[in-house]
Amino acid sequence: MPIPQARGLTPEQVARRLKLRDLSILAAAVECGSMARAAARLAMSQPAVSESIANLEAALGVRLVDRSPRGIGATAHAQALLRRTRAVFDELHQAVREVRLVDEPSAGEVRVAAGDTTAAGLLPAAIDRLSRRHPGIGVRVVQASPEGTDFRELRARSVDIALARLSGAFAQDDLDVEALFDDPHWVVVGARSPWTRRRRVALADLAGEPWLLASNRVVRELIAEAFAACGLPMPREAVTASSILLRNHLLATGRFVTVLPASVVRCNATRWSLKRLPIELAVKPRSVAMVTLRNRTSSPAAALFAEHLRAAARTIAPG
Repeated sequence: MPIPQARGLTPEQVARRLKLRDLSILAAAVECGSMARAAARLAMSQPAVSESIANLEAALGVRLVDRSPRGIGATAHAQALLRRTRAVFDELHQAVREVRLVDEPSAGEVRVAAGDTTAAGLLPAAIDRLSRRHPGIGVRVVQASPEGTDFRELRARSVDIALARLSGAFAQDDLDVEALFDDPHWVVVGARSPWTRRRRVALADLAGEPWLLASNRVVRELIAEAFAACGLPMPREAVTASSILLRNHLLATGRFVTVLPASVVRCNATRWSLKRLPIELAVKPRSVAMVTLRNRTSSPAAALFAEHLRAAARTIAPG
């Protein structure tokens, strides 16, 4: 059945014909891939879902879903509409939160995406500062995506702030990046390690030692680069693990060698009996950065947390 074209209407006139309810139903139907499944999720009848999407198609004058025996799929028009719709609903949710917090600005919630290294260094310091001064603000931390710099959680608007370790200049049209401090990598052992008794240690001396390596591709490339600068091959991988907690446990035995960001060592040296070896790695330091979505209004809680991230960064940045 042909869709009536919304010819002659200005964007403002078309926008007045759109309903938030219909946009929400379209998003659910596309996500579910089925009118019936969307109806069940939304506690509606299937005909009501179909009618809502038909209303949107009539208002815009374009087809929004392709139907097949396997379900429905979003057309290019629907994909363009839903990209903007996510931003609209996100701003509405932010507005509702702010309205509720007008009389209580030190409450609310901030959502943060962080990887293991920032979660073991900067992040706990910032959360501790925030919770002492603003105990009414909740913090929800999610594990950053494995790639680290695709910022999918931020772009999906499921978090307010992402923390990342970046190498060199990093620029994306839709992101604001604020470098908090440069964080070099240090060669680290446990306090029981015999290497702590050596006044002079070279990277070549450690080539045959059992190394703890992170699963993260960026860190592995950094270690390979440091060894290559000394004319050495990649060291033997005794243990490879993404968990920094596991690596700290193993380091405490004194049997392993690893590379850790300076901020992580400074925040965990006493608790885990970590010792930095006097070796300078010939690699460029990474920057610890706070990343937010450009042109997205920060909630009061997120703005406060950003302030405490900056303050915590000043206290743990390597001098």
